[in-house]
Amino acid sequence: MLDRPAPRETTDDGVRPRTARGAVRRDRRWVLSAYDSFLGSGSLPAGIDPLVAASWRRSLRSGVDPEHPRGAGGLDPAELEEYRSSHPLRPLMPLVRELVVEPARDDGLVVAVSDDVGRLLWVEGDARTRTSAERLGFAAGAVWREEDVGTNAPGTALATRRAVQVLGAEHYSRSVQSLNCAAAPIRAADGRVLGVLDVTGGRAAGSHVALSLVRATVASLEREIAARTAAGTAAPTPTTAPRPATSELTLLGPPALRRPDGLHRLSGRHAEILALLGEHPRGLAADELAVLLHPGDLSEVTVRAEISRLRRVARDLVTGSRPYRLAPHVRADVDVVRAHLAAGDVPAALAAYTGPLLPRSVAPGVERVRAELAAEVRTAVLAGGDAETLDAWTRTDDGADDVEAWRLLVRRAPQGGPRWSRARAHLAVVDAALR
Repeated sequence: MLDRPAPRETTDDGVRPRTARGAVRRDRRWVLSAYDSFLGSGSLPAGIDPLVAASWRRSLRSGVDPEHPRGAGGLDPAELEEYRSSHPLRPLMPLVRELVVEPARDDGLVVAVSDDVGRLLWVEGDARTRTSAERLGFAAGAVWREEDVGTNAPGTALATRRAVQVLGAEHYSRSVQSLNCAAAPIRAADGRVLGVLDVTGGRAAGSHVALSLVRATVASLEREIAARTAAGTAAPTPTTAPRPATSELTLLGPPALRRPDGLHRLSGRHAEILALLGEHPRGLAADELAVLLHPGDLSEVTVRAEISRLRRVARDLVTGSRPYRLAPHVRADVDVVRAHLAAGDVPAALAAYTGPLLPRSVAPGVERVRAELAAEVRTAVLAGGDAETLDAWTRTDDGADDVEAWRLLVRRAPQGGPRWSRARAHLAVVDAALR
């Protein structure tokens, strides 16, 4: 399900950083050459991912031996179980297993959850990959901080406090350069980092879908944390106000909000704000929202005024102010699509993907999320879709001009059948137009 050529690295906003002199390079032979050059001279070519370059430099300053990293020893089973039993992430492990461990197992991946200092608390998934990782010291109880073992997704995500993906030779320790990994921090409702979710393995872990899977899972976990926090802080008395009923947010198509009292239309700007807050469960400050909402200059005062108007329309949708957060009871159709993708149910994801995210929006942050979501769905369809799923994809706005999908449909549909004939006819028209 997750196989795809090596992805682009992303920042918190899903954008691949670029160097001053060109695009980031990730081909293994070139990165290995740059890595050897760095170890020998301390210099780096422009093509190395700035995030990786900064991590290599930190690893060098920390004195990490690339040949023999000094990973901290693990806890014995009794100590580890005692520690895990009281950790705030323990209640979320059933959700982690449902959303990512089980779907990833078929792709030869292992899933690790660490604490806020880099100690691996749970390492689960494919047995063969897990055994190989354990030989390298990547096992429950061990500490995988960047300052101990060098550049690695869980350690670097902890060091940078953002989602990262580290491919093969980008690891600082030679012993783990055969692996790919993607990881993201898990935050409490108040923004504190509780730990890191990591996916490690072979080619599948190096795909863009793997990073999207991690980010979508972390978003679900942080919503659950926020909901549990809200429920736990409410006084357990008969007069306590009940938690708000779930509000369904429609962002794939004309924006709308469905609440117990009916359907409410949303302005484009309010929908953009809610979409961006949904993509950043840790919250966004007014200045961050301003950058994501407008390609030019948008003042913080304007952002605060828009959120004030949004709260007058629906007071309980946005919580806090420094930063602003989407209320935990709000569920967007984007979340539904990503939940199905995380579970490996491509037909359900495609059925829920009713159109591009806020197609009329030109907000930079929304445009990035729109492109990323479309890519996530497309990748899943092409990687594992049968003829029926491919046929459904080519009937969407995003898939109608997807030549690769049409060609796959010709190969996978029964020859001579209606889907095969439709795909052949479409490709004939495309070929004629190109000639």
